[in-house]
Amino acid sequence: MRLTEFAEKRIINIYDGELLGAIGESDLQVDPESGQLLALLLPPVRRGDKKQQISVAWDVVKRVGTEVVVVDVDLTSPAEPPR
Repeated sequence: MRLTEFAEKRIINIYDGELLGAIGESDLQVDPESGQLLALLLPPVRRGDKKQQISVAWDVVKRVGTEVVVVDVDLTSPAEPPR
């Protein structure tokens, strides 16, 4: 898959059905030594009275489909740093 194809995909959280954004709006955290993708860093979103940076570890990505990337993450708990 080309990066341009990957960037067009939407990110869906199956934990709560929320659309989190698109890969193209996000940053990717990559291990510089291994080249392994570690996390998706989504643009800050307003949650309640403050903006929250959402980091989705790559190990919670369940499937990369033709149109969406499916993740399973509980965003109601405090954010954990990417692994």
